[in-house]
Parts: sequence; structure tokens; C-alpha cells
Amino acid sequence: MTESHREWTAGHDNGTGYHWPNKMGRMLLLALEDVLGTNGVNAVLNLAKLRHRVNNYPINNLELQFDFGELSKIMQALEDVYGPRSGRSLAIRAGRAGFKYGLRDFGSLLGLADLAFRLLPLSMKLRVGLNAMGDTFNNFTDQRVRVEEKVGHFVYSIDRCPVCWSRRSDRPCCYAATGLLQEMLTWISNGKGFDIQEVACIATGDSACTFVIDKRPLGQGPTEGLRDGI
Repeated sequence: MTESHREWTAGHDNGTGYHWPNKMGRMLLLALEDVLGTNGVNAVLNLAKLRHRVNNYPINNLELQFDFGELSKIMQALEDVYGPRSGRSLAIRAGRAGFKYGLRDFGSLLGLADLAFRLLPLSMKLRVGLNAMGDTFNNFTDQRVRVEEKVGHFVYSIDRCPVCWSRRSDRPCCYAATGLLQEMLTWISNGKGFDIQEVACIATGDSACTFVIDKRPLGQGPTEGLRDGI
């Protein structure tokens, strides 16, 4: 353990006790690097007091060692470095960029890359895809996700959320999770966009971080939706 890692651990009560696997922490930092460049990531890590991560990303394995507190501090530092508006936009972009890494490493395990999945009707692909994403986090991390299907929309809820862990906000702030959902749904639908709204957030005092996802792609009328089986 490096001196800076010991310093961080000592100052944060040995972490939260909840983790992503190293692989996912690495994906997050690589996605941020795609958006910010190496110098930008280093600036965010330094402000977040995560100097032990500078040029030292987590190793590529499934050991549960990337603490929720680290992820949350990175998201907060992103807003502190670039300002709230730009920070939110960059977090969404990083979430979207992170999907390609997740698809590469987890897609085959969940069948999302199978031809049979690609041939499903859109409504069924949305259902299967959202549940597959939830299962990935529930099976490989300490994050806890629920997916419910309603008339006209899905509800994607994170009951234990690392993106806003220990943060306080006057508005929902899990922008990286929004970006991840956006990119997954765009990939599933062959380029369509969907309205995704975070309507509740643990950082604002709610019991879960809750996203409402319209079933119909943006700009698609009722007749088109029926043809797609929505």
C-alpha cells in the first residue's frame, strides 16, 4: 500500500464497507480518461484526495476493492473542478463512455451480444437489457438495483448507490448512472434515444435513486410504438 493510499484510508474510516470490483473501478477511470484526457482525470483524482489512483488504476479483476466512497468523491470532484453544469454534462458523457467497457467485459455473460437478443422486439430488448444491467450490479458489486415495468415506462431503482454515496444535494445527482442507461438503451435500440429522468435520489433524502425510463423512443409516435411492440 502506498503512502497516499494509507493517508486516504486513515482519513476515511477504512472506507464505506461497500465496493465495486476493481474491474468496474478501472472502467470508470478509463471512461473518464476518454472524456477528460489523462491530465483531467489526474486533476479530478487529486482534488478528490485519491492521489493513490493517479496513474495507478485498479487492476482488471473482480475483487471487491473499489470503495463506494472513491466513486462518489470522483463524481463530486468532477463538479468541483469543472463547475456544476459542465461537471454534470461530463459525468453523463463518462457514463455513456463507460458502457462500451461494460459491454466488452460483461455483455457476453448476460447474452446481450447474442444474435437471438438482437432479433427481439424493441420492447422486449428494453426489458431484458435493463434487467441484465441490474443483475450485473447485483451479482458482481455491493450496489443494489431493482427494475419494475409499468404502463408506458420502466422504473430503475438503485437502493444502495455508489454514485452519490454520502453526498447531499438539492437535486438528483447520479448523472453517470443516467449516462450509462442512456448509452445502453441507444445501443439496444440501434441508435434511438429515450427520455430518462432521475426522479428521486438518496443524496436529496430519498430512500433510493430512481430513474423513470419511457418505453417509446424520443420522437416516435403512438402508431410507430405499436409496430415495435411497445
